[in-house]
Amino acid sequence: MQSYTIGQAARLLGVSPDTARRWADAGRVETHRDESGRRLIDGRALAAFSVEVAQNGGTSEDDVPYTSARNAFPGIVTAVKLGDVAAQVEIQAGPHRLVSLLTREAVEELGLEVGMRATARVKSTNVHIDLT
Repeated sequence: MQSYTIGQAARLLGVSPDTARRWADAGRVETHRDESGRRLIDGRALAAFSVEVAQNGGTSEDDVPYTSARNAFPGIVTAVKLGDVAAQVEIQAGPHRLVSLLTREAVEELGLEVGMRATARVKSTNVHIDLT
């Protein structure tokens, strides 16, 4: 299973490394150390934590808001559901949950599984904007 440094986890969660470090220090997400002493977060644990953070909307004013650039949403795979021909993949990119429907063959070729880093790229011919 892939593990992530505090800095990598922060980018995937859409927060500053200091915020991710504080969350780890507070025990909100479990870390372990590699042979060189760096703190790492297991991919599955990070996937579950990213869903929790998104559902709770973060926790402090220090959180850096997540923004997308050119419709790319880097995040972490939180669910993979395989059918006979089709598949559904969910990616948590900061506060954004993206769901993609693609072929089972594509998922298998990419080796997608929960806890992996992935980028969802969105292309749309129609974009609707609502005033809030």
